[in-house]
Amino acid sequence: MKLGFLTAPFPDLSLMEVADWSSSVGFDTLEIACWPKTDGPTRRYAGTCHINVANLSKSEGDEIVASLAEKGITISGLGFYPNPLHPDPAHRETVISHLKQVMVAAGQMGVPVVNTFCGGDGSKHVDANWEDALKVWPDLVKHARDNGVKITFENCPMIFSYDEWPGGHNIAYSPYIWRRIIETWGDTIGLNYDPSHLVWLMIDQARFIREFGPNIFHMQAKDVMIDHDGLYERGTFSSGIGWQIPRMPGLGDVDWGVVFSELYRADYDGPIIIEHEDRKFEGTDDLVKRGLLLARDILRPYVK
Repeated sequence: MKLGFLTAPFPDLSLMEVADWSSSVGFDTLEIACWPKTDGPTRRYAGTCHINVANLSKSEGDEIVASLAEKGITISGLGFYPNPLHPDPAHRETVISHLKQVMVAAGQMGVPVVNTFCGGDGSKHVDANWEDALKVWPDLVKHARDNGVKITFENCPMIFSYDEWPGGHNIAYSPYIWRRIIETWGDTIGLNYDPSHLVWLMIDQARFIREFGPNIFHMQAKDVMIDHDGLYERGTFSSGIGWQIPRMPGLGDVDWGVVFSELYRADYDGPIIIEHEDRKFEGTDDLVKRGLLLARDILRPYVK
């Protein structure tokens, strides 16, 4: 296993500046944020462009890989988390086009996976969204195969705000859908497993890893704290709005001992990527770094 983090919380630093710091404090790998280069507003924890894949040549990609290797850093994956099943056809086409460019870049650079969302239309139920996925994703799966890369979906329902209510923007969060994904595209699509989401979804963590362990291609380490006062006030039908709080690993309700015990039993030997979404450690680069260092110290004893 290698320990690292997703570069998204450093939008104002260059990739090499992020790599210099990560190497100096003992990280081994980076998931590189590859949103489109833009000056417009973006979703929180999105929009960071550390590799401009739209104009990336093979030689430029090779140079990035070599420069990181000199610092002792590998690339765990390229990350771009849009909504490929967005109800607006123009928006959908824009994100799919960029996602394909991320896949091309990953193939050129020898990066094994592209991390993304399956997507979802929040106004539709899960089975209707699955029918849309069967129309949209075959072309993307073929594109990934043609470029020699795997795709991973994060198991997050994307229900954090009222503009994502009630159905969320990503359907690949439960065993009910994951069995379909694996049956349909299992040789190309796997899990970007994030244990924090299973906590507030009340899905058994150990059982999930036992069932889907062979299909975990990448892992994002994020914690979540359940605000029981908020849960009392709003109830589970609010789908986490007002009572699930993203935290750095070790500061929430994820049992990391159980998670890593099951990962080792499942023979997972891939990257462990800290995903920073903790509001207590944001606002400045120094606060972000402080949060990542805290997470590093919590997770390092498990990563061998």
